Amino acid sequence: MTAPPDDCLARNEWVCGAYLSSRRHILWDAVLQHVQLTAVAVLIGLVLALPLALAARRWHWAAGPVLGVTTILYTIPSLAMFSLLLPVYGLSASLVVAGLVLYSLTLLVRNVLAGLRAVPEETRQAARGMGYGPVRLLLAVELPLALPAAMAGLRIATVSAVSLVTVGAIVGYGGLGNLIYSGMNTYFKAQVLTASVLCVVIAVAADLLLLLLQRLLTPWTRSRS
Repeated sequence: MTAPPDDCLARNEWVCGAYLSSRRHILWDAVLQHVQLTAVAVLIGLVLALPLALAARRWHWAAGPVLGVTTILYTIPSLAMFSLLLPVYGLSASLVVAGLVLYSLTLLVRNVLAGLRAVPEETRQAARGMGYGPVRLLLAVELPLALPAAMAGLRIATVSAVSLVTVGAIVGYGGLGNLIYSGMNTYFKAQVLTASVLCVVIAVAADLLLLLLQRLLTPWTRSRS
């Protein structure tokens, strides 16, 4: 009988240090692509969500359509979403980013709007009495007070985007999802497990960084606690 190979890659084990050392450049490139797709999508989603939330707060009739459309977008399965966007963006990273942006709008718009609506009216009246105009009132009073709710939505949207990036493997732009997809096709255990664990690490790290940023931007919440 032939003795089992000493190489964990040859034995196709789930945990394999040789895979990490021999494929570190491939893993690093996949992690970078994963983080870049997530960051770009969430930032664009935030830029779009802010004016939508402001419009929904300013005009009550707009709140229903804005929340309704973003909710419908969130219910579309990811594969169907990418298929619908395919004629516009083709097989590109923009396709993945556009899909992630649309998914993030529901979480971001709702939380930003909830934060703006939670600002006490007496606080607005006091600011107006001190001579604050609409723009200064928004930037100096309303947005800072809405920040905790907005950051909560941003954290959820970011973690969701990290997981949804993997679906982009169907068009070749899935970050670590590319490795998971190819590893499952070839039953490459170490690749599937390593890429999956790295996805979890990215999600946890992003959530912790945003939580730290929230605490730095809202010191009054710590004082109240």
